[in-house]
Amino acid sequence: MIQRRKSKQIEIGNVKIGGDSPISVQSMTNTDTRDVKSTLKQINILKEHGCELVRLAILNPEAAEAIREIKKQSPIPIIADIHFDYRLAVKCIENGIDALRINPGNIGKEENIKKVVSLAKTNNIPIRIGINGGSLEKDLEQMNIPLHEKMVMSALRHIRILEDNNFDKIKVSLKSSDVLTTIEAYRMISTKIEYPLHLGVTEAGTYTGGIIKSSVGLGTLLAEGIGDTIRVSLTDSPVEEVKSGYLILKSLGLRKKGINFISCPTCGRTQIDLINLAKEVEKRLENFEKPLTIAVMGCAVNGPGEAKHADYGIAGGIKEGYIFKKGEILKKLPEDKLVDEFINLIHLENV
Repeated sequence: MIQRRKSKQIEIGNVKIGGDSPISVQSMTNTDTRDVKSTLKQINILKEHGCELVRLAILNPEAAEAIREIKKQSPIPIIADIHFDYRLAVKCIENGIDALRINPGNIGKEENIKKVVSLAKTNNIPIRIGINGGSLEKDLEQMNIPLHEKMVMSALRHIRILEDNNFDKIKVSLKSSDVLTTIEAYRMISTKIEYPLHLGVTEAGTYTGGIIKSSVGLGTLLAEGIGDTIRVSLTDSPVEEVKSGYLILKSLGLRKKGINFISCPTCGRTQIDLINLAKEVEKRLENFEKPLTIAVMGCAVNGPGEAKHADYGIAGGIKEGYIFKKGEILKKLPEDKLVDEFINLIHLENV
């Protein structure tokens, strides 16, 4: 069992981050935040796929103003992503935002930081200090030390700014597009602070490459007990970010929500359309919330025997297949009847 790092617990809306709370999965909308209807539509879709927190880009005063209506209708807590202009942070707090993502060092003079922190404290609004390896302060960039050390120095500098203003509802992220840099940065910061950590490999890439980088980076840290909330950054639909996040957590036994899907690779023994069969079963159960292990296996060798731990499964034959439950075969069906019968059985027994 993974022993998680001890961290301070904060609350973003009704979601607890850190401490002994579950590692939460979040994403970011890619809509124009000023477009309230489109933004809410995407938030609701993300929620349907299990997203627990969502971040919105606040680029201008109109976006900050839109937060008022989005907050009224959003089914999950919303976080404002703000750079440079402290007034946008102030406006978002006034309009009911659940949390902020800022770099205290890039929103201007100390008096401006104090205004944001004071208002955040009054309204119980947590702040995430978001450090990116590609946008550090100039004095740190010029130092001849490894990038992950610069990132940690930047984070500690910004943490002190908040702490000097008697603010401790803090969450921290240290993201790089380089997986090893990201891992080393989080390892180092985890020994220096007790604030909860938001994990992510930034600019990870398109679907396949991005998932691989994120799985290696986040998976390594999570297996070491580091991390309290995650975002898988993909050049793809935010829905895929959420789905991938849960898959990473479930593979480590850190979340139990939804289907744990297993299927065998194809080989010369397979005499059924295993690839499409597996894809169809996985797709039709992707929003199933009960934690079940589902197996789709290509032949008798990898069928009920190797997958006997699965709650339900399919084992392929010659243009037919067997439906089994906990290793026991229930029925044999033609290939074209398998999926419908299988899905109906799962829903019937798990309503």
